[in-house]
Amino acid sequence: MNIMRNGGYGMRYEVIRRLTAQNDSEPIRLNAYVAIDEERAVSDPAYKNTLNFILTLRDLGFKVIEKPIRWYTDDSGRTYGKANLDMEMALDIISQSERLDVIYLFTGDGDFASVISMVQNKGCRVELVAFANVSSRLRREADLFIPGYLVPGLLPTAPPQAGAPAWGEDGSRVRGVCTKYFLDRSFGFLRFLQGFGKLWVTDTRLEESPYTSVFFMEKDLPSGVPPEHLPSRDYILEFTLREGEKGFVAGDIEMVYKY
Repeated sequence: MNIMRNGGYGMRYEVIRRLTAQNDSEPIRLNAYVAIDEERAVSDPAYKNTLNFILTLRDLGFKVIEKPIRWYTDDSGRTYGKANLDMEMALDIISQSERLDVIYLFTGDGDFASVISMVQNKGCRVELVAFANVSSRLRREADLFIPGYLVPGLLPTAPPQAGAPAWGEDGSRVRGVCTKYFLDRSFGFLRFLQGFGKLWVTDTRLEESPYTSVFFMEKDLPSGVPPEHLPSRDYILEFTLREGEKGFVAGDIEMVYKY
């Protein structure tokens, strides 16, 4: 599944490198799979952006695996291109897993569930990062599912502006999920990822936790989020952080995506 066309358009690949290097880990291999139209690359000057994208990935230390787009014509005369990289991706995961402790897999394609199971049986941990249209089977098979929307800085919340507060600062826009809700009192708490670190330490009261809790009122919830469905990690929410007397308070809450 093309991660860029499933919610990941505009994501920052340098953030991927920081994510994989958390907890003093050393990335061994960063693979990026790119379909390329070789004929258009020669004849169309506007296609230069795609070629520059590939060069940028290489500058960041990614190994770019290219596959030429093949063009076909159906019975109605419609021309379409295909460049399925699933096989190359699966073979690389299996063959390289023996030298890895953790694999970060960016896809939402359920066909990779069997691949995940295979490398897990070799002792390799698989953490899945994806945006929209993620296979539920794939989510269950992975050791950890991280919605890409929640990774700090991976997908910008707004066009960058000079002097704008960084993710996690007072006045910034961040994304998180609802982890506590008190229906009888009409308030709850959202949790967002403040930075990279021990993602399994979800108790925000602990100093080593990379997460932060944010208070919110029911009246501030967007219309697409029924309070009786909370708490839930299925709703990805974007909100503005405001400093309150006892910590952060969420404002201008919007729903980004529902799993």
